[in-house]
Parts: sequence; structure tokens; C-alpha cells
Amino acid sequence: MKKIGKLLLAATLLAGGIAGIQPSHSSAAAPVQILLDGYPLAFSGDPIIVSGTTLVPFRSISEALGISVTWNQATKSISAVKGEGAKALRVELTLDSSTAKVNNNSVTLAVAPRSVNGNTLIPLSFFSQQFGAGVAWDQATRTVSITSPQKRMYTLGFYAISSYSEVAVIPSLDAVAFGWSRIDKNGQFTQTGDDYKLPQAAGDVTPDSLVKEAANDRTLPYLMVYAGDAQGELTKIIEDATLREQAIKDMINAAKDKSFQGILLDFEGLGLTTDKAATRQAFTSFVKDLARQAGNSGLKLALALHPLNSSYQGYDYKALGVLADELVIMAYDYLPGDNSNKPQPADKVDEAIRLALKETSKNKLILGMNLNSEDQTSVKTLVGLAKRHDLKGIALWRLGIIKNEEWTSLKQGVEFKK
Repeated sequence: MKKIGKLLLAATLLAGGIAGIQPSHSSAAAPVQILLDGYPLAFSGDPIIVSGTTLVPFRSISEALGISVTWNQATKSISAVKGEGAKALRVELTLDSSTAKVNNNSVTLAVAPRSVNGNTLIPLSFFSQQFGAGVAWDQATRTVSITSPQKRMYTLGFYAISSYSEVAVIPSLDAVAFGWSRIDKNGQFTQTGDDYKLPQAAGDVTPDSLVKEAANDRTLPYLMVYAGDAQGELTKIIEDATLREQAIKDMINAAKDKSFQGILLDFEGLGLTTDKAATRQAFTSFVKDLARQAGNSGLKLALALHPLNSSYQGYDYKALGVLADELVIMAYDYLPGDNSNKPQPADKVDEAIRLALKETSKNKLILGMNLNSEDQTSVKTLVGLAKRHDLKGIALWRLGIIKNEEWTSLKQGVEFKK
């Protein structure tokens, strides 16, 4: 993987009559805006410019990049640690001192860190150099753009309709969900329905061989079970005890028969027109029964869920987060009509993540991305949000439609499995 370039924010870029300390709200200049991976970063205090060098609140940016920070009141110093063990990077800065320590080596700063209104401000350029973030400055808009460094993240790929063109990507993924089954209009599990069905063999390539090869490459193969509620088929199956029992039995048997290592439910459309509380309770009961039997069979369980800021309110994230191993937040389809080729609003995605984090652990949350909607730039932002909130990983819908430039953005932000 190529590491993100380390760009120096030179003092000359901020030249042009700026001298001394100028708070960003000064009438002499517009506020400085900070974008992290293309999305605004909230700061505990305003950035300032000192002798042409931009200083930013240290804790705000470090926490957004997943860097641990501690403050030593006695020595008036702030320490940051990125990574663990022998490969960890340790930086220590002291207020009003132009000398910093990087893994116990002295480094000279252009401007000493200082405290402003209770916030420790440090040179942005120094910070980016040490922790591998890219930095760019737009003088016209007074915007600092930061690109977060590449990070190892869990990646889940969806292999469904017309995905074979990207089958070679599977070994680099941590898990892959094969969309070869669904709940039909009668509320029954099937692998011979429309679209989501077990594919026919093509020479030596068979469903069994694809699953086996994924497992051999240490990529966990899920059997994905799709269901929609357009004709009430999903509501039917979760509320009817007999249908529920039979469907769960059929799912478990199908997964074991084809040597899958888990089941991923993609049950969409719940809670739009039905009683929200009753639907949430029924779906949770369904998942509880499935989780018990999946666990007894040695199968993992994952759920792809509408976001909490969507129109579909039939999903109890708190309860489901306890029952399932992974929750994929399907944070898309926010725009009216066909969302194809329309990047999703990043603020809605950010809100969806924050709402989910209130209900369950970040270690179970995976940000789903519909690559039919996104582009090279928006992919960078969405990956950045997943990293900013320290989620378990990202999920890609779907293999077969991901453009080369989107793979470039993904690989710049995420270190995939080797």
C-alpha cells in the first residue's frame, strides 16, 4: 500500500500581511476552516496564525485521528501516542518551548505551543509531519484541508448481482457476504428467487468453490439473506412464529450445507407503515432466535440495518447490537428518487454514525457505502468518517460496480488485509 504523502504547510502560503497572533474571528480576516477528509472538523477553540504558522487545538485534531493524548499539569506538557508497542510514535510538546520530543529525539518547532482560552495550540504543519497526515492550504477560502493517514480497518464486501468481475478482490477483504438467498413474497427462505439466488456453475467456478476459496484466503464467507417489505413479506415472517421458525431452520441448513461461516441478514423496509414499537420487538425476537441457533452451529451473525435517521424505524440498534457480531449501517438513499451517481450527504452519514454510537459499541459498527452513489471524492470523506469515529470498519456495496478511481481512494484511506 502506498502511504499518504506528507505535505508541509509552508509559512509562505500564509504570507500577505498576516503578522503576529490573529484569532480566526478577527475582523481583519475570515475564520480559518479545518476540513478532515473533506468534512468539517469541530474544534474546541479557534485556530490562530502566529508569524505565518497555523496553530490548532491539539486535542481536537488528535482525537479525530485516533491519537491518544495526555496532559501533564506539572510540566505543562502534552503527549501524544500513535500505535502500540515498539512501532508506536510518541510525541511530547511543552507550552512555550520551541523544542519537541519525537521518540526521545529533539525536534525544533517554528512556533512554540501555547495555551489560548484553556486549549493547547500546536503548529499544524509539525503535527501533520509527525503523524503522517497530508495538509493543504487554500488562501482564498482560508481553509486547511487534512487527509488522514492510511489505517488498517476491517473490510466487508458484498458479492451479489454481477460481482464476478471483481472476484480477485476477495482475498484482500476480511469478510464477504454472498447475496445468494432471500425471503420471498410468501415469507419463505429461498435460494432460487429473483436476483438473490444461488448462481449456476460456470466451468470450474461454482458457489462452493467461491466460498471455499474465500475461507482459504482467511476471508470470512457470509450467506447473505435479503428481504424487503414491499408486499409485507418481511413483516409476515417476523410476526408469524411458524414462518419464523421454518425460515431460521432453512437459513442455518443452507449456510452449513455450503460451508459458510456466518449469516448476514439484509432485511430492509421495516417500520415505515407498521407500528414502530411492535415491529422493532418482532424483528429483535427473530434475530434473538436466529442468533441462538447460529451460535449453536458455530456461525457468526451480522445485520445490515437502515440508519436511525432514516424513514425506517423498525430496528432496535441497542438490542440488536447485543445479539449480533456486526451491524452494518446502510447510511445511504437519503436523497429523493433514484440515488444512483448522487453522493450521499456527509452530514446525514455523520449523524447516522453518531446515533448508532449512542446505542451500541463502535467495535460492532461497520459503515456501509453504496458505491453506486459515490465517487472518488465522496468515498474519501466516508472512509474518513468511519476512521474519525473509530468504527470497526467499512462495508462495500457491491463488488462489480466499484470504479478504479474509487478503489484508489479506498486504498489511500484503508489498509486492507494482506
